Amino acid sequence: MNQLKYQVNILWSEEDKCYLIELPEFATEIQRYFTHGDTYEEALSNAQEVLELLIESYQTEGKPLPQPQILQIA
Repeated sequence: MNQLKYQVNILWSEEDKCYLIELPEFATEIQRYFTHGDTYEEALSNAQEVLELLIESYQTEGKPLPQPQILQIA
């Protein structure tokens, strides 16, 4: 897979008692969180899997991929 550089936010949810994964470039008004994990490592692994599936889906549907948000340090 291409080394696309998308942002992955991992947030602890006290309410859900797990880590929630946010993929900001793929978020919509309806969907903000894409997966979760009971441990940080599991959440990160799940994030990578979901990101790969999203990219594959976009490419299959012929949709342009979102532009990655790139941090610019001045």
